[in-house]
Amino acid sequence: MIESVSRRALSGSSGSYHVRGAELARNRRLKSLSAIVTFLDDTQHTFQLDKRAKGQLLLDLVFQHLELIEKDYFGLQYSENGVNTTIPTSDAMRWLDPSKPVKKQIRSGHFFFAVKFYVSDPSKLQEEYTRYQFYLQIRRDILQGKLQLPTSTACLIASYTVQSELGDYHPEEHGPGYLSQLQLIPGQTEEMEKKISELHKLHKGQLPADAEFNFLDHAKRLDMYGVELHKARDSTNKEIQLGVTSIGLVVFQNSIKINVFSWSKIVKISFKRKQFFIQLRREQSENYDTLLGFNMQTYRSSKNLWKACVEHHTFFRLHSPKMRPKRFPLTLSSRFTYSGRTEFQTVEDGKHRARVERTFIRSPSKKIAHAITTAALTDDKGKLTIPPGRSSRSYDNKVQSLGAREPRQAWGEGNPSDDEGGFLSLREEITGSYTQGGAFSPALGSRVFSYADDDTTAERNIYDLPDYSEPTSSPAPQILEDGLVTISLTPDEQGRFGFNVKGGLDLDMPILVSRVAPNTPADRCYPKLNEGDQVVYINGIDVSGLLHERVVNLIRQSRDRGSGELTLTVRPNALYNALAGTDETSEEEPPYRYVPDAPHAAIGSDALAQSMLLLADGLASGALIAQYEQLYRKNPELTSLESKKPENQSKNRYRDISPYDVTRVILMGSANGDYINANYVNMEIPGSGIINRYIATQGPLSSTVADFWQMVLEAGSTLVVMLTTLVERGRAKCHQYWPAYNETLTLRNLTLTSTAENIEDTFIFREFILRDVNTGEERDITHMQYCSWPDHGVPSDWRQFTTFTERVRAARTGIVEPAVVHCSAGIGRTGVLVLMETALCLIEANQPVYPLDIVRSMRDQRAMMIQNASQYRFVCEAVHKAYSEGIAKPLPEFSR
Repeated sequence: MIESVSRRALSGSSGSYHVRGAELARNRRLKSLSAIVTFLDDTQHTFQLDKRAKGQLLLDLVFQHLELIEKDYFGLQYSENGVNTTIPTSDAMRWLDPSKPVKKQIRSGHFFFAVKFYVSDPSKLQEEYTRYQFYLQIRRDILQGKLQLPTSTACLIASYTVQSELGDYHPEEHGPGYLSQLQLIPGQTEEMEKKISELHKLHKGQLPADAEFNFLDHAKRLDMYGVELHKARDSTNKEIQLGVTSIGLVVFQNSIKINVFSWSKIVKISFKRKQFFIQLRREQSENYDTLLGFNMQTYRSSKNLWKACVEHHTFFRLHSPKMRPKRFPLTLSSRFTYSGRTEFQTVEDGKHRARVERTFIRSPSKKIAHAITTAALTDDKGKLTIPPGRSSRSYDNKVQSLGAREPRQAWGEGNPSDDEGGFLSLREEITGSYTQGGAFSPALGSRVFSYADDDTTAERNIYDLPDYSEPTSSPAPQILEDGLVTISLTPDEQGRFGFNVKGGLDLDMPILVSRVAPNTPADRCYPKLNEGDQVVYINGIDVSGLLHERVVNLIRQSRDRGSGELTLTVRPNALYNALAGTDETSEEEPPYRYVPDAPHAAIGSDALAQSMLLLADGLASGALIAQYEQLYRKNPELTSLESKKPENQSKNRYRDISPYDVTRVILMGSANGDYINANYVNMEIPGSGIINRYIATQGPLSSTVADFWQMVLEAGSTLVVMLTTLVERGRAKCHQYWPAYNETLTLRNLTLTSTAENIEDTFIFREFILRDVNTGEERDITHMQYCSWPDHGVPSDWRQFTTFTERVRAARTGIVEPAVVHCSAGIGRTGVLVLMETALCLIEANQPVYPLDIVRSMRDQRAMMIQNASQYRFVCEAVHKAYSEGIAKPLPEFSR
């Protein structure tokens, strides 16, 4: 043994070999790296990449492995902190950047395949396999609690999962507890399983592809659908979440949506260190730019939110991504841009690409997969297959592409539709009951309308001539001037042309093709009819000035006449935003009529109880919302010319909220003219002799305060109801038009003195004395303010809202003069209160309650009353709960 060796002794002609260093150098010289990808069906695959490969190469390998054609909606996620988790639920999950090397992003070496951009409508997806991947993603979101939904909706959606996995309901095969082995919804109970089973029975005849299509068709309408959440804090340091979606930026607090900033309202997004900023477009009534700031957790989370906004805006709003300049100017700001294809490019590519018929294997739910693990087989791609003994029905898990069959619509094949263009047959009644011809599966409404403070900006029309190279037996197209094309269609043996239309004079939009069923005359014609094509003439008749129902009748008449031939003159691919400046592109849904044809013909306790049952059914199925969204927002026969006059435009808080001329409030003694943005709204309660009178108006501007109180004075009003705060999320919603407590506000010919102020929970009650300086007349004014109702949103507690409504009713007892009601625009929250009070009065008078009739009556007096579907759903739920819990019930004098 050598106990000690001098360093000098090893010098000179000696040698050494570093074993560990050589091994490390060998590892560094390896030319490949491994990336493990977990797919949505929980299978895994390992991909080998060159160590210099960029993220796009890994994405291409993943798409090739899945044989995924419509790939632009998907991406890969990884854990930023390097934790090798098996479930992508951490806030540290990041998207793989295609332009950067995988080596710099690989962290733990584990990636998760996921939907990155949630399509607004599953009908835009051409491939059945793409829809199946979306189905897996949504199902995963629900089970992980990311996508929260009401119990009734959860059961309805889960019933489609059962139909997809088990096929039709058969009593001999599906006995008690047959759903207990399926993991369907969080917190699944036996009672929920019974409800799911009842709904499962209604889906008879739906193939797995049909059920999955309907699953997505309902899921797309959930508030949290497609929302990518980021934790943040507002200016008051309250915890909030910022959701990036296809429509813009959504703000949540305590899981409640409190604000929406659509892309059309946002001018600029930026970040600096841990702060994230959005600049909003200046409104007509504003003389300043609004810049909202949010505090993020870290610089990295701030940048990730900014990148998510850039990607979502580019993908959903632009026709093609902005190209990077070849040479970047000297700048310290981020140079990130989205380089993939946009949704517009993806959809257009799908229209002209030949459909590929293919088969694939569906994966069962987790609990079933666990139960049959020993008998399960896997194909060459690791996808789970089902043993033959599970079911004798060939369509349970393996089906052909929908190139040969269109999914049965969520509203059930054959339901009458005002949007019908020969797409659906007319064999079933809209009763919700099962018939021999097929199952009725109710649908939720789909259109999301713009907000009051959205600008009216229409999308520019794009002309792209369709591909005429496809073989067909149809006559050659007649290409006319202005890019118009004439197409001739002959119905199939079922009498269908195979397309739906939307629009019309009553909907304030042109006639557009909304859907085209595969392998139908509309799909096989030459040239092919495409979604988005604008119909200009039907059989030589100009449809630009026709109501929607008239257009549908023209199509039906063509089908019923001798030859059955339909001649359309269309403008191909005419992209049109039906609600200019809105947050989403609207699409048609068939209207549901859950009320009798003559709703007020029968009165009495039976009619009231029946209307409440119909209300409950409509809420549970979503048909109530579909019905609401078919209603016109503005009465097309009424004008608003006074609001457009130059001297009156500055008196409007929002440029697109205008009072009808016929019902507008006309000022008699104002020095600024007779115009104010307000309408008389009268709601009659049949059988009681009661007429509730309102003045629905916008929140006063600083320049219209005097006009507001002049209106109160002239109308003889003694009650003012305010449903907004002065400022919401940094934006002025209403000017303070009253004095502080014990102070007096002096206006031109009147004074207003505050005599009392009482704060109760989220309400503020004030008392004023309004005095006419010229006559000396004084009047007591009650002012009631609801302080916790977010703009465009709904109250957090229906009981609290009902209590406030009852306080309003008590305050107007014995008063015949109109109550002045306003929010910010005077249409959304204002309409909700009017509907609620009207419904409570109808219940007390033992009259049936049909909310849609109430909305229609309001919109015939002031446009756009009740602004969006969430407000309508909330007030309908509040009405039903008030009735079912006995808060509102018929008065003795009206009981029989």
